[in-house]
Amino acid sequence: MATSILFHMIRESGESLQSQLRRAILNAILNGSLPAGFKLPSSRKLSKDMKISRNTALIVYQHLTDDSYLITKERSGHYVNSDFVKEIKQSRLNDKLPNRYDNNNDDVENNPNWQQRLYLKPSNLNYLNLPKDWRNMAYPFVYGQPDSTLFPLPAWRECSRLALSTKDMAQWIHDDKIYDDPQLIEQIKTRLLPARGIHVRSENILITLGGQNALYLLAGLLVRKKTTVAIENPGYPDAKNIMGLFTKKIIPITVDDEGMVMDKQLDNCDYAFVTPSHQCPTTVTMSIKRRESLLKKAKENDFIIIEDDYENEINYFKFASPALKALDVDNRVVYISSLSKTLFPGLRVGYLVADKRLISELKYFRRLVVRYTPSNNQRTLALFLSLGYYDSLIYSLRKRWHKRWNIVNEALKCYMPQCSFPPSSGGSSYWIKTPNGINAQDLVDAAIDQGILIESGLPFFQDNPPPNQYFRIGFTSIKSDKIEPGIKLLGQILQQLITDNKITNI
Repeated sequence: MATSILFHMIRESGESLQSQLRRAILNAILNGSLPAGFKLPSSRKLSKDMKISRNTALIVYQHLTDDSYLITKERSGHYVNSDFVKEIKQSRLNDKLPNRYDNNNDDVENNPNWQQRLYLKPSNLNYLNLPKDWRNMAYPFVYGQPDSTLFPLPAWRECSRLALSTKDMAQWIHDDKIYDDPQLIEQIKTRLLPARGIHVRSENILITLGGQNALYLLAGLLVRKKTTVAIENPGYPDAKNIMGLFTKKIIPITVDDEGMVMDKQLDNCDYAFVTPSHQCPTTVTMSIKRRESLLKKAKENDFIIIEDDYENEINYFKFASPALKALDVDNRVVYISSLSKTLFPGLRVGYLVADKRLISELKYFRRLVVRYTPSNNQRTLALFLSLGYYDSLIYSLRKRWHKRWNIVNEALKCYMPQCSFPPSSGGSSYWIKTPNGINAQDLVDAAIDQGILIESGLPFFQDNPPPNQYFRIGFTSIKSDKIEPGIKLLGQILQQLITDNKITNI
């Protein structure tokens, strides 16, 4: 039998030939194509048939032998390990058992009625979901997704390799504690937090699976039916969604050019969720005066502020304002931050800073939910921070994103002068208002047909019905040379909507 029939490899896949060959042989063994005792072709024949180097074939054979999939016989070659195949078959259930999900049996009479049993239906909430194929779109103006070409992959590989060293691995491999990696805690305490004006002890810090996980842990411990939570409007959709799992008493607080307005409704709340560095989604920075007023109001009315300090590093024109937590002398601010936007979202690492008594309870609650943030990721990140790679990355991203920020700004003024957006000193997106009479959702829908992906503003509002004139443009995932032509095309689509709606008073 020709080797190429057994082992299929795709050279353009981006995966190494060594990895592809190993998986091909493994699949053939596990699915029975290579039965127990089967003699594999020699490394010379395999390399000739598959058009790969003989060294690649030798390495794969050796690794599979080390892992007991193959055995060698002197002067004979490599064979499928019969004992291994036999043990695998014995450890698996009969493959001929019926697949109970082969057919759509949702309506079978004796099936449980899951719709009646569900106390919560998260699928009914508003989310900012991206299409599965968004990366293939011509103009992906999406927020919060990185340009992979800007990430220092060699540096991350080095840190990952160091984390896997015998010495480091011995410290994080065990599952015997609820504590976080001390090296990462130290880096956050001494490098990240002081840059935001925050000086705390190690017992005041908790590592989380990103900012959203931190918010869920807080809501799970602190919020119940009678709890009142104030949230910016427009604001972070998942803050509303998460708090809404525990209470219906959510108060929308208006946002202006200085951030959250000091509304009288704040006097009756238990918690207030704010994004002061670059407000989500408007990107405005809360003024120092407004921050001081919020802290004063929290003290006078005995409520807690939950500060989500995302995008605090992305400031283009002036020194960043200190975090609310840095101005907090009464311990009324619980601070959340995440490394997802500056590193990569798939990392899922954030942190929370609060009173040590709250942190202690959060550790145990986190244990019930996710146990803890993966220790290998924590150690790799600690090394990435300690070796200076993070600061270098921020320096590079700030320059590159500033360039893109300017391109978007100029393109909007040139090709979409009918729209408006609030003043901003940084961030990685623009919050845009369409002219009167134009539904932003119509623009979103028309744009996607032309390969342009922008985000509807509807999920950010708590109003019913929500204002329909807003959308968001992100610029971290789109190439710089695609920004202007994308916005030019978007402007043409907008002009067509204006013409179709016969709007003349712009």
